[in-house]
Amino acid sequence: MGNEKKTGAQALVQALEDSGVDVMFGIPGGAILPAYDPIFDSKIRHILVRHEQGAGHAATGYAQATGRVGVCIATSGPGATNLVTPLADAQMDSVPVVAITGQVASGAIGTDAFQEADIRGITMPVTKHNFLVTDPAEIPRAIAEAFHIASTGRPGAVLVDIAKDALQMMTDYNYPQSINLAGYHPISKPTDGAIRDAARLIAESSAPVLYVGGGAIKSAAHKELLELAELTGAPVVTTLMALGAFPNSHPQHLGMPGMHGTVAAVTALQKADLLITLGARFDDRVTGKLSSFAPNAKILHADIDPAEIGKNRRADVAVVGDLKLTIAALIPAVKAEFKKSKPDLGAWWKQVNSWRERFPLAYDLPADGAVSPQYVIERIGKISGPDSIYVAGVGQHQMWASQFISYEKPRTWLNSGGLGTMGYAVPAAMGAKVGAPDTTVWAIDGDGCFQMTNQELVTCALNNIPIKVAIINNESLGMVRQWQTLFYNQRYSNTELQSKRIPDFAKLAEAMGCVGLSCDKPEDVDRVIQQAMEINDRPVVVDFSVHRDAMVWPMVAAGTSNDDIVVARSMAPIWDSQEL
Repeated sequence: MGNEKKTGAQALVQALEDSGVDVMFGIPGGAILPAYDPIFDSKIRHILVRHEQGAGHAATGYAQATGRVGVCIATSGPGATNLVTPLADAQMDSVPVVAITGQVASGAIGTDAFQEADIRGITMPVTKHNFLVTDPAEIPRAIAEAFHIASTGRPGAVLVDIAKDALQMMTDYNYPQSINLAGYHPISKPTDGAIRDAARLIAESSAPVLYVGGGAIKSAAHKELLELAELTGAPVVTTLMALGAFPNSHPQHLGMPGMHGTVAAVTALQKADLLITLGARFDDRVTGKLSSFAPNAKILHADIDPAEIGKNRRADVAVVGDLKLTIAALIPAVKAEFKKSKPDLGAWWKQVNSWRERFPLAYDLPADGAVSPQYVIERIGKISGPDSIYVAGVGQHQMWASQFISYEKPRTWLNSGGLGTMGYAVPAAMGAKVGAPDTTVWAIDGDGCFQMTNQELVTCALNNIPIKVAIINNESLGMVRQWQTLFYNQRYSNTELQSKRIPDFAKLAEAMGCVGLSCDKPEDVDRVIQQAMEINDRPVVVDFSVHRDAMVWPMVAAGTSNDDIVVARSMAPIWDSQEL
């Protein structure tokens, strides 16, 4: 596709089209303005957001729901710096996002010009790669390379910063036919030797656990994972980022591990003799105190990113490659090993099932007749069903949504895992709904999170993006309040939001062109959810006024061992050394 004369701006838009972009989220401004003229004529749908952070999280939500690259666009200076949080968020959760930013004219770079910020320098630590383009001829290649880098290997965030004069100058348009980047050669196919070693380790284990991370969803490995799980017969735990990679309802599924994981999942990891680690990264929320994590387990670690192998925990066998290809290769290798000798997992399952039966996920209903937040979330999951997409903010409501909704399919659970970004839910749900317009999308948000980015409901209302928002309103920064209750003698310093008084969320929703509903009685919960389900021509916001002192259990306190998991406010560990 080459050699037509175009402005740099036209070249940018053409390159985005040639990269397969169908939608982008953004806000114009001075430095990026030349690009907005050809956007006016482009077949790419541009959604005008109300804040650049909203554009970034919407790009992430779109990417998480579809598996395609999400795109956001902003101007220089504050426009670009407002993208820093969503870029860091996408990078931490390995989400393919490309951000396009305008920059001041190349001659003014470094002079503290109006709306100048060194966004390349600022975002270097939180992107997979980034570019500063000052030559219009380089724009198509930079865009093509950005999409290649964002979407291959371990996915991530890429920023392309383009000087204003480069957008204005004329250039020959040449979109590269192939991309070969020196030093960037992601390994997708695992080696035969590593697969053989991995299969042997599995065949020797009598207490294995499949420890499944977000890589299983990124690589679309869910079918292969199901086959491997049923072949090995091992218990399966799925991390916060992996929910839906393996059906919650499957008898081998123990739930989520980690700080607020199920007792069975947390304890199975602790007592396993082998962790079959698939696209997970031994994150501190999962391991608790690292030195006491799974002390007797050998580690089989399969990941596409070689930098993750041995980062937090030494691997006995490392398999570097795309997880879908890795598991597909592992299945016949394990079958071959099982022909020689297949371990008996009967005693292991007896132990695991006893933990599962003794400590199921549960919650108490408030004694005063108030609405239980867990009940609200559980009912949304039941009524909306496993085909819906659920997007959570960060905090207690996120943990309850991970615990009390049954995820049966990949890409139905979206949340900010690694960075833990409050304000993620509404814009990410918007992006998810754009990517999956025929799917019901629920944002499960807290009253704290909601007040950070709710202005994107205006964007939803104006652009026919009918998401549904459940505000779990406990008039608090709930997770911080929980820590204050448990660790700071109930000294509630600056966690009271008073959001049952101000603002009136239902009225606020109406003012933004949405339907506003509210619910403050347990007996009304189902009716109000059904009412929200029936409204599909506009966004719906439901203010659920819930019990303030509900807490997320189980819990492994930060910095403590997973052996010290607790299930009640007494904070008494459920295990003593004899029991374990």
